[in-house]
Amino acid sequence: MCVFNTDDVVEAHSLMTDTDAFFGKITPLLLASATKLRWVQSPTASLEHYLFPELIEHSCQLTNMRGLFSDVIADHVLGVVLSFARHLHTYLRRQFNHNWVPVGGESERSTFSMGPAITSMIDRSHQHLGDCTLGVVGAGEIGREILRRAAAFGMRLLAVDPVCQRVPGVLDDVWPTNRLSDLLSESDYVVIAAPHTPETFKLFRTTQFEQMKRSAVLINIGRGAIVDLADLTDALRHGLIAGAGLDVFEIEPLPAEHPLWQMENVIITPHVAAASPRIAERHLAVLLENVRRFAADEPLLNLVDKRRWF
Repeated sequence: MCVFNTDDVVEAHSLMTDTDAFFGKITPLLLASATKLRWVQSPTASLEHYLFPELIEHSCQLTNMRGLFSDVIADHVLGVVLSFARHLHTYLRRQFNHNWVPVGGESERSTFSMGPAITSMIDRSHQHLGDCTLGVVGAGEIGREILRRAAAFGMRLLAVDPVCQRVPGVLDDVWPTNRLSDLLSESDYVVIAAPHTPETFKLFRTTQFEQMKRSAVLINIGRGAIVDLADLTDALRHGLIAGAGLDVFEIEPLPAEHPLWQMENVIITPHVAAASPRIAERHLAVLLENVRRFAADEPLLNLVDKRRWF
């Protein structure tokens, strides 16, 4: 097997004629030069900016890097859930003002010495996760790991997915996507863990927010294009939903003047849910294993349905 590595476009075109496998960002011009291409490995998990019509129609197999980030992103999601359930984001802001008053306790400042009286009041403002329902939109690698972690907190679990039907040992019945409205109406936390595809583009608009509980929180670690930013902002302003934990946005970076920055019921992170020191080594391991499999004519990891973008 001969391996070539180049960042020269002219050289890449000349090499593509005899190339059987390709790793990196392939373009229509590079693909047009290929006469023997059988496998393309994407360096990313997401494919909305990678696929193009000629690649979709080509006979080559396409694989991606899904599965590298599942545990990392699931940790991020449960951190956001805990923050809302325990009001940690609110207490962090109050800490800077030396404010000892509990959430829900603003009218009870004079009763701190009463003990049980204030404790009873506080308990109605802080959630017990075992009483909450978490719904996951997209039960792929990431969605399934989120469900596993939420199960450890005793949460009731729901999920919709176009392919996955169950998560062994965690959720026996993953609903089809036509039951999204049922998931929205029953969930205290709605987590978007779906990829950006033609079917999920702007899947969440005002209609979907109206189907959610007014006390519910939306968490998006999937793709920003799945949620209409203007509709989400209006939903938060008008109380259609109680809060949002957002790592991805329709516009990135989120403009400094955007009103979401000033909303105390919103947790914003700058597209870092997958950040981890483990990702680089996992990335290399997938690439090397797929090279080995390709050379041995074995099934490849992370094969993609190009027409569905995942």
